[in-house]
Parts: sequence; C-alpha cells; structure tokens
Amino acid sequence: MGRKHNEPNSTLSNRLFLLFACFFSCGLVYTFLSPFFISSSVSEFGSSLASVHGTRNVGGCCRGIESLELWGASVKWGSEFKFNTSRGCCEACKSMCTGKDGPCLCDTWVFCGNRETCGSKFGECWLKKQKDSLAPERQDGVPPGEMVSWTSGLIFGKGEGIILLETEYGALHIKLFPDCAPHSVAYILELLALSHCAGCQFYRAENRGQSWDSEGNHIENAAFGPPYALIQGVLEAQGTPFKKLPIEDCPTLRRGSVAWIGSGPAFFISLANHAEWKNEYTVFGSVLPEDMHIAEKIATLPTISDVWNNVNVTVLEKPVPLLLGRVKKSHED
Repeated sequence: MGRKHNEPNSTLSNRLFLLFACFFSCGLVYTFLSPFFISSSVSEFGSSLASVHGTRNVGGCCRGIESLELWGASVKWGSEFKFNTSRGCCEACKSMCTGKDGPCLCDTWVFCGNRETCGSKFGECWLKKQKDSLAPERQDGVPPGEMVSWTSGLIFGKGEGIILLETEYGALHIKLFPDCAPHSVAYILELLALSHCAGCQFYRAENRGQSWDSEGNHIENAAFGPPYALIQGVLEAQGTPFKKLPIEDCPTLRRGSVAWIGSGPAFFISLANHAEWKNEYTVFGSVLPEDMHIAEKIATLPTISDVWNNVNVTVLEKPVPLLLGRVKKSHED
C-alpha cells in the first residue's frame, strides 16, 4: 500500500525532472546556435539590400540637355506616351535599343518636364529616330525670349556613336557616351561637323612604366606615378569660340577612358585603371580595346621633362595633330 501511495509522487518527480532537463538542454542549444541563426538572418537581409542597391542603376546614366528640342522621325507619340520624369522617357528609348534585334529603333528622346511652361503637354515623351545620329536634327529659330520647355537626349546602341581621332600613327575609334555626358558629346559632334580641327593635338605622353600591367591593373606596392599612364591633348578648333563644359558623369577611370581635364578643352586618354584619382573627371567616351595599341604607341614617343604645378610630367617633343572623323564601316563595341 505504501508503495502504491508513493508511486504517483515518484512518477511526477521524474516527469518534472525530465521537463526541466529538456528546457535546460533547449536553452543550451539556443545559446550555442543563436549567433549562427542571427548571422544568417543578417547575411540574408544584407544580401537583399545589396540586391536592391545593385539594381537601382542597372539602366546606367540617363542624362539629357535642358532647353533643347531634338527633331526626327517619331516612333512613339508623346501625346499618348507620358512619364513623370525625364529618366523614365530616356529608359523607354533605351529599351528599344538593346542591340539584340539589329539597329536601335530609338536613338532620341524628348521630354516636357516643366509643369508651368509645358501645360497640358507636361510629361509627354517623344521617342524618335535620327537619319544621322551623329548630326541630330534640332529645332532652330526659337523667337528671342521664348523658353524651350523640352529636355532632349541621345542614345547610342551597339556599334553606334563611334567617331575617329585620326593621327599619323593610326585612328583611335572612340565610343561616345551621350547618356552620361550629353553636353560633352554635343560639343564633340559640333567639332565633327567642322571641316577641320586645327589646333587639336596630343602634347603630353606618359607610359605605364612599372606601375601598371598591360591590362591597366595597378601593380601591388608600385607607385602611382610618374609616369602617370596617359596621353593628354586638346580638342578645340582654332577660330571657334570655346564655352566651358559643365561637369557631368565622373565614374572611376578605366583603361581607355576619354575624359576632360576640368571643363575642357584639355582632355586625356587613360592607359590604365586610375581608381586613385577618385571621381574627378567627366568621362565622355572610351577607346575601343582593339585601338589601345595606338595610344600606347603615342605614349612611347620622344618626350622632354617638365614641371606643371609642382608635378613632374613628360611632354612630347613633337605634338601629334588630331583630326576628328566618321567611321566608314560599323564597329562592334
């Protein structure tokens, strides 16, 4: 009888002990593994943020020139095609210029973004196709004092928007970036329309030395110059007034980048990747990879040493004249 009376209490004690042991074990497991779960959660959250930030600028630049109305054959009528921002209009044009289905169906976008002056036309996005994308048609003859409400931009697809910098050592094919540096490209197209480019030349040349490899990568522990891995010149036709260009897109300089020094007309072609120069120079184009040997050749020409603003430089003994020209046949990017 006594054993039967004590058995429930014994069973209850055993169950309580097992329950306590279970809670204690779970606590230890949670304490041990929680850092891993938390780390995993943070990692997944960080990955999500990285994914979002990584896709924010997938379309790249989408800049245009305000108070400019470009003409051309319409492929989308703005009265039936509207956006809240010029970027939306630009990206719509880019979507018709993927390079997968032949030439771009759209190379020009025109957007009315001033609510006051556009009135009922606010948001209109006209997508157009130029007969000659290197000589776009524009509205001229605007009455004095009348404001142009439109913002316009160009889009160059694969194999399009390529000009020549012709030298005695060969022609450098330059792919222009109107969506990133529209004012700069507009100026280059003005030079292209001239019958000459007297005064355009390369006058400074510095090779990669022992600081950068043949692909433009900086060699570990090497100095960042001199020499500075670039060829520098000027793009200004004598007798043609030059107006300072605005600072536009300033990405990290890569081998082949063509950029202004300040607001121009001095420019340079980078022979190496120059991350150390930060984002200080407007890049308006890039030399096609197959032509970099010409730039490298110019960088090996005879030079004399000089000092500019306390910086040691090497200047060409004989400047190399430049002539802007058109490509006679299509080139791949």
